[in-house]
Amino acid sequence: MRRSRSARVQTRLQRPPMAGRSRKYIWQFTIGLGFLSGLWTAIGNDPGDVVLNLLGKVTGDIYPDPAVRQATLILPTVLLLISVRGAYRRGKVPGLGSVLIGYMAGLALLVSLPASLVLLLAAIMTGYLATSRHMF
Repeated sequence: MRRSRSARVQTRLQRPPMAGRSRKYIWQFTIGLGFLSGLWTAIGNDPGDVVLNLLGKVTGDIYPDPAVRQATLILPTVLLLISVRGAYRRGKVPGLGSVLIGYMAGLALLVSLPASLVLLLAAIMTGYLATSRHMF
């Protein structure tokens, strides 16, 4: 039994395109969480840590409660766990693999540009496959 044209168009409009889903995952997690985190680790100065340390210092000056200071110390770990959870929910184990490969690509960037580019390409391909419903 065939569906009418309007029913097919309506179904197509309800589902997001796979390319958009893959692109968002790759930019958000593989490159953002993986590659850039590895690059900042290789450089040795993470701007996120600088901002969070500044935030902790400012809040400590305004409100000198030890609980507030503890919260600002725990915040980077909580943010990392939320990011890893999001990567797992969207890409499962292959998605986490793409983030890990992206992290290694960021670490290798200062040592060997060709190796880093190969790893980054592998991370992007793994991230694309992780978001594809056909493979996993």
